[in-house]
Amino acid sequence: MIINTNIGSATAARILGNNTSELQKSLKRLSTGSKIASISDDSAGVAVAGKMSAEIKRIEASRGNVANLISFSQTQAGYLDQISDALNRMSELAMLATDATKTTSDRTAYSDEFTALKNFINDIGGKTFNTESLFSSTQHKAYLGLDSSGSAISFTAAAIDTDGIDTDLGQALAEGLATTAASAAATLTHIQDAVGLLATERSQLGANLSRLEQESRALSTLKDNLSQARSRIIDVDVAEESANFAKQQILVQSGTAMLAQANIIPQSALRLIS
Repeated sequence: MIINTNIGSATAARILGNNTSELQKSLKRLSTGSKIASISDDSAGVAVAGKMSAEIKRIEASRGNVANLISFSQTQAGYLDQISDALNRMSELAMLATDATKTTSDRTAYSDEFTALKNFINDIGGKTFNTESLFSSTQHKAYLGLDSSGSAISFTAAAIDTDGIDTDLGQALAEGLATTAASAAATLTHIQDAVGLLATERSQLGANLSRLEQESRALSTLKDNLSQARSRIIDVDVAEESANFAKQQILVQSGTAMLAQANIIPQSALRLIS
C-alpha cells in the first residue's frame, strides 16, 4: 500500500478537472446561445461565420440602398402621374380651342389654363429627392454586393428626364392656342409628341422599379440563406446542450465524490501501523 503517491486521487482529480471544464463550457453555451464557447472550440467555424456575418451586414446595407432607390423611383412615378393628368387636360383644352364657334376670348381663357399647366409641368422637372434631382440625365446606381473576385455588383437605373416633354409643350404654346382654330389644331401635334415622350419615360421607370423590387427580394433571400448557414455553425441546440449540461453535472458530482474516496484510501495504511 502506497501513501506518498496517490495514483487514484491524481487520476480522479484529472478527470474531475476535465469534466468541470466541459461543464463550464456547456454553461457558457447555454447562457450565450452560441455553441462556440471559445475560438479554440472551432477555429475554422469562427472564421467562416465571421465572413458570413460581414456579408450579411453588406447585404443589409445593400437592401437599404435598393429601398431608397425604390422610394426615389416611386416619387418619380407619382410626379409623372401628375404630368399625365396635366397633359390630358392640355390636350382637351387644345381640342376645345379648335371649335370654330369659339371666340378669341374663349381661346384666351383656354390658353391661360394651358400656360399654367405647362408651367406646372416645368416646375415638376426641378423637383428633388434629398437634394438629388428627380428628373435629369443622371443615372442612379444601386450597389448590390461583391462577386467571387471581390468586384462590386451594381444595377444602374435608367435616367428619367422631362426636358423633352417641356420642349414639346413650349413648341405647343408657341403655336398660339388663342389665335385661331388652325393654330389650336397645330398645338395638338406637339402635345401628342409630349404624351409619347411621357409614355416612354413611364415605361422606363416601370422597368427600373421592376428590377429594383426583384433585386430587393433576391437580397432578402440571400440574407435568409446566409443567416441560416451561419446559424448552423454558431448557434447552440438548446435541447442537445441541456442534455450535455446534465451529463457534465452528474460527472462532476460523481467525480467529486470519487476524489473524496480516493483521498481516504491511504488512511487505511494507518491500520497496519497501529
